[in-house]
Amino acid sequence: MALPFLNKESRKKLDQVVAVDLGARSSKAVHVQRRGRDFVLSGYAILEAPAAEKAAAPDAVVEHLKALSQGFRAKTRDVVLALGVADGLVRLLEIPRMPMDDFRLVLKHNSRAFLQQDLTGYTFDYLELAAAAAPKGPGAGAPGAPKQRIVLAGAKQQLVTDLANGARAAGLALDSLVPGIIGPVNAFELAHPEIFQEGVVVLVDIGFRHSSICLLQKGELVLNRVVALGGDQLTVALSESMSIGYAEAEGLKIGMAREVQFALESVLVPLGQELRASLDFFEHQQDQQVTEVYLTGGSAYSEVLVQILQNVLSVECKKWDPTRGLQKELPAEQAAAIEEVSPQLAVAVGAALAAL
Repeated sequence: MALPFLNKESRKKLDQVVAVDLGARSSKAVHVQRRGRDFVLSGYAILEAPAAEKAAAPDAVVEHLKALSQGFRAKTRDVVLALGVADGLVRLLEIPRMPMDDFRLVLKHNSRAFLQQDLTGYTFDYLELAAAAAPKGPGAGAPGAPKQRIVLAGAKQQLVTDLANGARAAGLALDSLVPGIIGPVNAFELAHPEIFQEGVVVLVDIGFRHSSICLLQKGELVLNRVVALGGDQLTVALSESMSIGYAEAEGLKIGMAREVQFALESVLVPLGQELRASLDFFEHQQDQQVTEVYLTGGSAYSEVLVQILQNVLSVECKKWDPTRGLQKELPAEQAAAIEEVSPQLAVAVGAALAAL
């Protein structure tokens, strides 16, 4: 699934790319190569993101991208950047059949007509899905008026421009910008193709300040949400409840001893409620039960966190490896650590796959 925010016609066919997930706490980069039908992970980097007060400065973005791209010896300047889940939107829409250039014009002048909110200053891209059949029978409306189903993505034009300029100033050739929320979807398709194609899958990626929820049915994205809760809120909750410093609480969260479970349960309620509401909506509409939830993100290391969500949802929750579908040709030091860090790479891996 690719939603690149850039002119698709001008994009060249790539055989390798560096994909960067620009995170609020840390940024992740992966170097992925295509070899026939296979994809090879040749390197990765995880780097602390610039402090919030510096992150908006153009020079900070440039230096950050340079540092990430130099974190491994990638023989390419081509890069794809993944937007944070809070920096863009992804919507599933059913619209009247029309040229997409016309639809973009409609969104530019009246986004409320389809999105129920004013998105002045946004740029949009789309992925075309199957066309919905025209209604039939008495009272079905005008004949010959099929609908078009699309996945629509949007982001502020100024942000897109700033990131494009930053990549160029860092000496990189920006291939595309993609919404971060689709990263885990792409990575899961490669890692677990049979489950992706045949099952009902819920993917939850727990970021620093936000978590994303994607519900897939037989390979199609049918529902997605962004929840304003992430690893930062979990750490703060531990710090306050146990009267310890933030750094110590972060260590406890990663180790996640059983004694911290009570402190985390109340913080995880909003994520659990949003997940439960999403599952209930789908199950009611489709008359089909969701049986598994797959977790990624730094906090997915914790067996206790996984267990808490499983208790809240009454659905099996499990972490998964976003690099599972990739061949690995990593330096020895990275190869030794890949199993530990892989849950953090879902967005970056999926963004690379969107570009290849």
